[in-house]
Amino acid sequence: MSYYVALIHKEKHSAYGVSFPDFPGCIGADDHSAEAAVRDAIEALAFHAAQMQADGEAIPEPRSLDDLGHDADFRAAAQDAMIVYVPLLTPGGKVERINISLDTQTLRAIDEAAKRRGMNRSEFLAAAARQTIEREAG
Repeated sequence: MSYYVALIHKEKHSAYGVSFPDFPGCIGADDHSAEAAVRDAIEALAFHAAQMQADGEAIPEPRSLDDLGHDADFRAAAQDAMIVYVPLLTPGGKVERINISLDTQTLRAIDEAAKRRGMNRSEFLAAAARQTIEREAG
């Protein structure tokens, strides 16, 4: 999984805005908190990258803070911004079979929760993992 530098801006009487130096035009926003804006940005980045792939465009490699520090546009944009790393969570790719061990009660609870959501066990576990990663990022 790749992590991209994102800038969070907040001006008085405005929403929190998130932009990506490596993905011009990809933005996220939220009225409530910087953390919520990052969660929105995770979805925006995944959607933007999926659209790029659908259009036949290559996904850029993440630039390091050192590399970005040499970019005058980034330095100007980063003034008064919070800098965070946002994971690129794209569905798809190669499916890999894994072997995990869970206690019986947890496995039953997972299966019941998955069924209530119209999912299978693998879909549920993948969604739960993505949500946890998104919360930690935001």
